[in-house]
Amino acid sequence: MTLLMRVTKFEHAALRVDLEGRTLIIDPGSFTLPLDDLSHVVAVVLTHEHPDHWTNEHLDRIREAVPNVPVYGPQGVANAAGGYDIIVVNPGDTVTVEPFTLRFFGGRHAVIHESIPVIDNVGVLVNDSLYYPGDSYAVPKGVAVDLLAAPIGAPWLKIGEAMDFVLAVAPRRAFGTHDMTLSVIGHTMHHARLKWATEQGGGEYLPLEPGGSAEI
Repeated sequence: MTLLMRVTKFEHAALRVDLEGRTLIIDPGSFTLPLDDLSHVVAVVLTHEHPDHWTNEHLDRIREAVPNVPVYGPQGVANAAGGYDIIVVNPGDTVTVEPFTLRFFGGRHAVIHESIPVIDNVGVLVNDSLYYPGDSYAVPKGVAVDLLAAPIGAPWLKIGEAMDFVLAVAPRRAFGTHDMTLSVIGHTMHHARLKWATEQGGGEYLPLEPGGSAEI
């Protein structure tokens, strides 16, 4: 029997991926409530250094549950999180932490403004099926994405560009993430835009709320 991978969305940018009784955590940051049930975590991915994608408190909670859990991120994360042993990954790298295979893409954060330095950022593809770009529009070229976690609200995000990103990836299914900066009206509008973009490639859009999940 083939076990399905369950992807759960939490507040803002945090994702939990469960497979075969083991867990991967992605981007637990300052807009995300404390996560629980952490004893089966086998890896953490931090796409970049901004605090809405990681905090000391989240890492400490995870490491309290699993002291030696590996944490992967680009060099900027390693520099920012100096008190933690961050395993540096770069675009093109592949890491296997059973039962998860992680492939990394991109390299740079989307531009917020010319006055703000552009930092390191990696998108992560999990088991060649779930893709999350972090704060970027990096497309995993040559990959048939089954489930796309698509950013829908940010200081760097224009909804038309987010729509173009979804059109370029053409996932089988997609849901919105990176959304705590949006009002209720903004959520509704941006979900509708990404739903349209997903459907242009024949895909299905899932309007997941925190705690909602999808299976692959």
